[in-house]
Amino acid sequence: MRAEVIVYTHALMTDEEKKKFTRKRSRPGMGLGLFAKEEIKKGTFILEYIGKKISTKDAEAIKTRYLFEIDNEWTVDGSTRTNTARYINHSCDPNTEADIRDGSIMIDAVKDIAKGEELTIDYDQEYYDEFIKPQGCRCSAAAHRT
Repeated sequence: MRAEVIVYTHALMTDEEKKKFTRKRSRPGMGLGLFAKEEIKKGTFILEYIGKKISTKDAEAIKTRYLFEIDNEWTVDGSTRTNTARYINHSCDPNTEADIRDGSIMIDAVKDIAKGEELTIDYDQEYYDEFIKPQGCRCSAAAHRT
């Protein structure tokens, strides 16, 4: 019996993203993660969370974990695989954060990120309660949210 080999391509990443990031298996039970191919300094803009802009009201009827609310009126459906930021996994002690600027979701480093380190973000309490808490948090933080 042959062993199955799984290869993750960068086919949907831009050329610039391919230079900066790689997608690979994260911690057990977490799926794919986004990892830095080079050092990223605190305060550096990393990438934009992209997708289809939909009304927040319509977003409430969609069953996906890739919804990112901009405000009470608009939400981004980031489920498209061209959204490289969708591979940033949750952490209770994240090294990135999202900043809404002119209706766009910008991801910035809040800590220095070493080459090879996984990029992580705290997606906030509502996301945590709906998607993470039921299975238990698997992030590497010493203390987890409750």
